[in-house]
Amino acid sequence: MLINHLLNFGKRLARTGIIALLLVLSVGLSAAASRDYGLPAGNAITDGRALLRYSLPVDNKPVRKLQTSLEDIATQLRANRRWGAVKKDIGEAEKIVNRPSELLASVVADKKTEAESVIAQLKEGLASLRQATDAKDKEKTRTLRGNLLSMVGQLQGFMVREFPFEVPAEYSNLPQLKGRATVEMATNKGTLTLIVDGYSAPVTAGNFVDLVERGFYNGLPFVRSEESYVLQTGDPVGPEQGFIDPATGKYRSVPLEILVRGDSAPTYGITLEDAGRYRDQPVLPFSAFGTVAMARPESQPNGGSSQFFFFLFEPELTPAGLNLLDGRYAVFGYVVEGQEVLDKLKQGDVIESAKVIDGAENLVQPPVA
Repeated sequence: MLINHLLNFGKRLARTGIIALLLVLSVGLSAAASRDYGLPAGNAITDGRALLRYSLPVDNKPVRKLQTSLEDIATQLRANRRWGAVKKDIGEAEKIVNRPSELLASVVADKKTEAESVIAQLKEGLASLRQATDAKDKEKTRTLRGNLLSMVGQLQGFMVREFPFEVPAEYSNLPQLKGRATVEMATNKGTLTLIVDGYSAPVTAGNFVDLVERGFYNGLPFVRSEESYVLQTGDPVGPEQGFIDPATGKYRSVPLEILVRGDSAPTYGITLEDAGRYRDQPVLPFSAFGTVAMARPESQPNGGSSQFFFFLFEPELTPAGLNLLDGRYAVFGYVVEGQEVLDKLKQGDVIESAKVIDGAENLVQPPVA
């Protein structure tokens, strides 16, 4: 698998100190602007939930400003408890929720009532957050902020009107995830919760959710563990290294699928490097501990099947936004609960079961021939 080659290469570079130079030369932002993600300037985002919120296909600027204000509170809390800056962020958020019509303007018609309820809860939550900030209660402030961001994510979900693009016809024989799904994965060390994102990687996420629904991963061991890099699984028992579709008797190949910031649809079948897009950044980057991505054979961009890996983000060796994996592998989700369990898992540990606990209705199976 290409992942082995790149990770070993990255380790060698890291030891010599050359990695910083190569990584700085290889990154940047796309100049295209056909899809606005509302990403703030500054440090790379390393929280999987935040990355998922920003990657939703939503064009409402007030809700993006609301999210950014609340996301920023975490930065201020890390920066020696800058309570004045936290209160400023809360003030910005309060201004937005006090103008509900601007938020509701983008909500789909049949979700208006639910959205109004969420906005009312946001107002109450912001009042509680201000009280916690006045008391300089750091833990309560952090907890309330997390609750409010969950509400913002729910509100953003009400703004998604339709699936934002069509998958190329050549991949119509593969399952597609037209939205998001939550997967609960029980291991011998504990439970992980993953959110997989079909809005950014519908074919890759659809393949994964389909295999989860089939029980394919139940009982499979983790076959590769690289400290501070990856934990890989999905290799079935027997000589095959991927999924053999019982309907066709053939290896199911999944194309490399990467949505770039500013693009309206993913790029298929080629790495961003081979496409000459060295300075472009994926919507779903390798910048969070627990990033979920497809593995593939070294020379076959479209050779992925069932094997996937968790990226074990380590900021010194693989800095967010500055690593060798972005644009070479298809990221399709993030671990949102159980990161402490993921940190304990090693080669030989086992996935006891995996099941879809939300969003299974978003899986679209290919038409029967």
